[in-house]
Amino acid sequence: MKKIFLKDIAKELGLSKATVSLVLNNRGDEIKISKETQRKIKKFAKDHNYFPNQLAKGLSRGKSESIGLIIPDISNFFYSEIAGRIEKEAEKNGYNVIYSSTYEDPIREARLINAMINRQVDGLIIASTQKNQKDILNLKKNNIPFVLIDRHYPEIKTNYVIVDNYQGMRNATEHLLKLGRKRIAFITLKAKLTALTERHKGYKEALEMYNIPINNTSFVELSSEGYPNEMGDAIRNLISKVGMDAIIFSTNILAVAGIRELNKLGVAIPEKVATLSFDEMGAFDIIAPPITAIRQPVKDIGLQSMKILLNTINGEDTNILKKRVLNTELVIRKSCGS
Repeated sequence: MKKIFLKDIAKELGLSKATVSLVLNNRGDEIKISKETQRKIKKFAKDHNYFPNQLAKGLSRGKSESIGLIIPDISNFFYSEIAGRIEKEAEKNGYNVIYSSTYEDPIREARLINAMINRQVDGLIIASTQKNQKDILNLKKNNIPFVLIDRHYPEIKTNYVIVDNYQGMRNATEHLLKLGRKRIAFITLKAKLTALTERHKGYKEALEMYNIPINNTSFVELSSEGYPNEMGDAIRNLISKVGMDAIIFSTNILAVAGIRELNKLGVAIPEKVATLSFDEMGAFDIIAPPITAIRQPVKDIGLQSMKILLNTINGEDTNILKKRVLNTELVIRKSCGS
């Protein structure tokens, strides 16, 4: 069936486009359009499968009814979970979500921000590469509603929702120390992200609190692109040369790669090496052995970021910065031995 437009309905029924538009937006009674005319318009629209242009409908009220979500990688379990929560919350409030992945590329991030602004989204939720100060400052300068999640710019005053990476990692490292693990390695990425820096800080301070010497051999940085190929050498070195009895992975993707290498080498978990991951993955509780992980509050990240963004879009408390630092939870499973 041929797609019809508002003007087609108006022409067929001998009415003005304004009248048809008001009726289809359920405002017929408000301006006293007869019940019979309203019935004819709605019946014709239904019979001819008419769908309103949601963008035009939103813009007529000064809104596009859409929100842009920019994240590093939608295939990452953590970010896909957050995206799902945001999408559900947006739908409850009458918004659609347009999302894209940056793959940690600041140039792509800048392009996505501009593209979404050009699509006239009502606001943005961004997990930034932390290499785009210029674009974040431009959002502030132009009063475009936005909230940063997971990562933020400490030097820029913005709304954000993050987790307490430092305390989460400190608690997790202390858990291993209480279990009697003394030689605890920390494997992370070279990416200069505040979250990773805070996790490393929490790890170090827990060791210092227990008077455990900190040395470079127990700290391993892998490249963001090459970590799958680099992990094997890192694990072999930590086990055979350094003699680690526990390994903390600063992200879930590193944990997956690291545990794969441990299994290849036949290293018993947790008998020989305890393992712990910052952040979960869906399979961590069903693989053998189940992996101890620091669980991030993905539901609250989605809810809080949407609440802040909607308040900003609606002009509520725009002069007050909303900074949310959420607590993590240590989910203890068998990979630590207790």
